[in-house]
Amino acid sequence: MRWFRRTTFRAVVAALALGAITAALWHLHAETDGLAIETVSIDGTPATVFRERAGAAGPVVVIAHGFAGSQQLMLPFATTLAHAGYVAVTFDFPGHGRNPAPLTGSITREDGATRNLVEVTERVTERVRARGDGRLALLGHSMASDIVVRVAQVLPGVVATVAVSMFSPAVTRESPRDLLIIVGGWEEALRREALRAVGLVSDPEPPRENVTYGDPRLGTARRAAVSEGVEHIGVLYARASLEAAVAWLDGAFDRSSPAPKPPDRRGPWILVLLAGVVALAWPIAQYLPVVSPTPRGAGLGWGRLWPALVVPAVATPLILRILPTHVLPVLVADYLAAHFAVYGLLTAGCLRWRRQRSAPMPATARPVAIGALTAGAMAVTLYGFVGLVLPIDAYVTSFVPGSNRVILILAMLIGTIPFFLADEWLTRGPGAGRGAYAASKLAFLLSLGLAVGLDFGRLFFLVIIVPVILLFFLVYGAIGTWAYRRTGHPWVAGIANAIAFAWAIGVTFPLLAG
Repeated sequence: MRWFRRTTFRAVVAALALGAITAALWHLHAETDGLAIETVSIDGTPATVFRERAGAAGPVVVIAHGFAGSQQLMLPFATTLAHAGYVAVTFDFPGHGRNPAPLTGSITREDGATRNLVEVTERVTERVRARGDGRLALLGHSMASDIVVRVAQVLPGVVATVAVSMFSPAVTRESPRDLLIIVGGWEEALRREALRAVGLVSDPEPPRENVTYGDPRLGTARRAAVSEGVEHIGVLYARASLEAAVAWLDGAFDRSSPAPKPPDRRGPWILVLLAGVVALAWPIAQYLPVVSPTPRGAGLGWGRLWPALVVPAVATPLILRILPTHVLPVLVADYLAAHFAVYGLLTAGCLRWRRQRSAPMPATARPVAIGALTAGAMAVTLYGFVGLVLPIDAYVTSFVPGSNRVILILAMLIGTIPFFLADEWLTRGPGAGRGAYAASKLAFLLSLGLAVGLDFGRLFFLVIIVPVILLFFLVYGAIGTWAYRRTGHPWVAGIANAIAFAWAIGVTFPLLAG
């Protein structure tokens, strides 16, 4: 009877998860209903044009993504503006997404990468101008907010600029024309930057959020619009952000959008899709092969566990302060791979010191166990590819690598494999301290924070991706736990997690020239 109840519950969870996945995919696909979407290449730069299938072409809005992003990340603005009658154009910057060209120039110098990104944006904008009615606007997020401001200041015919999560020293009292700054409610520093930019034209009145200063008809309008309750990425999906952009551009172009659809609502459905994929992993995990009938792992209680958490977390940033980590043409990813590797090796050293390794398997069982271990790890990896990689690539950001990134993924594995094999073994096994798995991941994130503090000038970009690392820890932590309970061996999840993180780092971090 207990087996029957458990089996029935798994079947119910599987049915609900499949229902959530189906509903999410249907709604995500519906966001582009009625739109003509054309994939183009502009002098080697991958770009996509969104417009209504019916009706006359409106103004062109060129949309640029931020650091470590891609054109898929800007889909909420692209579809919302296209449904509002604009011709929306997204593209991948060099070194990002599916753009095969590396990012050239120093990222810390205005005459380096910034100039190159401005040139690319100008070239794309000039080439797509004729696809609309001749009028032109620019929209950029984060890193690209500064880029679109600079392009609007030098490119003739740019009527309005929308800068999302803006930081740009280039903004002046006179330019760019009709500047809307959109910022998330949780972006305190950028809210202050938005008010500073608006304050250039609000004198003598102190600048206030959600108040328009100047005159759109004269090109002097400025507004700092706040989307409450969201952060640096959530601001791209917030309804308030999308509505503010449409309203601002309608005002700048003196037009009324032709009864557009509601703003793109993909954000919640992406979460439903990912939740469904994670939930489905629980019943499916029961079909993984049993690697070890007796659960394996270090099995450390908290009294023996804490040194293995503290030593790698503190020692890794200190060691990497004196070791060279500039080995790959990928911005800060080479450091992250080295951090994983050193952290994992130190964890393995702590495990050896504690002499908590379980007894080796009999020689007769070893080939079968290795085969089952490999099969289990590959099954979890394949599930992650189909259930997570493909949907993320389609609806969130570029996640399927080009040929130029495959070698980077392999290089990342050199770092992630030691970490995840050691970490999984450390936190699993009979007698393991409650909460050990979560504590080890927190220790790793704190270690990254210490590394950034020791070398902020070079590693501050890691701060941007810490929330993504945390999300991956949560998702693959749940899937890995279910895999361990079925297979009895920590390395099934360890191998799968190492591949997943190497993949994510290798496909998202910007490629640099030389």
